[in-house]
Amino acid sequence: MEKIKVGIIGVGYLGMQHARIASYLEEADLRAVADIEFKKAFEIGNRHGVRYYQNYEEMLDDIDAGIVAANTSAHYDIALRLLEHGKHVLVEKPITETVAQGEELIAAARKNGLILQVGHLERFNPAVEAVENIISEPKFIEVQRLGSFSARSLDVDVVLDLMVHDLDIIMALIKDEVSVIRSTGIHVVSDKIDIANARLEFKGGCVATLTASRVHQGKVRKLRIFEPTSYYAIDYIDQELKIFPLSGRQTDVKSVKIKKEEPLKKEIQNFLTCIAEGRTGKVSGEEGLRALRLAHDVLKEIETT
Repeated sequence: MEKIKVGIIGVGYLGMQHARIASYLEEADLRAVADIEFKKAFEIGNRHGVRYYQNYEEMLDDIDAGIVAANTSAHYDIALRLLEHGKHVLVEKPITETVAQGEELIAAARKNGLILQVGHLERFNPAVEAVENIISEPKFIEVQRLGSFSARSLDVDVVLDLMVHDLDIIMALIKDEVSVIRSTGIHVVSDKIDIANARLEFKGGCVATLTASRVHQGKVRKLRIFEPTSYYAIDYIDQELKIFPLSGRQTDVKSVKIKKEEPLKKEIQNFLTCIAEGRTGKVSGEEGLRALRLAHDVLKEIETT
């Protein structure tokens, strides 16, 4: 496969990880990085021996694809500019701030025959991929995504910052329409929602509850899926999947053997493979928009409580 020339826009914590991975992947030719904070671009560019810019538009003639890891508020403008210039785009989650913006990006990608992928990296977590192939009749899902305070994502509510990961995963697992949403949230350290809880009821009867917090002591990433005869417990961080019987002996608990891999690496590889093969991969723009719509529905419900 011919190497794809890649540029990274936004090299804060996550963009820095994108650059690290793209710098060694056989499928990628990392050409440049950009950040509005020139010091960051200078540091990461020099680290990987590539060009660095404060204005990302200066790299457009030198890349085939752009990875957008800037603040959520900048996703739309940057991604649209890339698509209009014929560049494939991997944009970090959420796809955009608003649903209308997300729809515009999808339309631009279709018009220009380009790949638009959204960075919901938990979909590439080996434990999540494993459970997707096992479950058949989920009845109840419980998710906890808790983290300590960070100033990195305060331009959006915790629903768009953290919970959107799990909204995306649940929609991928259930493949059903949400009929009822009940949600609450509070401000703690910012003027945005910092802790949120949502209950989703699906037309087919499945119920999901999600809790997201960015003011927790420590880091928790847990997913539990209940079926009539067993439940599945996933630890996102440790990439572990255990199956617990709901009848029989506790000793029947099974730990599923999983090959641990870095989800972000798999995400970028999927993006590059889709470009090379001209096909839609995992977490398309449409899937990213679906998660964003649901996240905004959760936020609307919070506003009414």
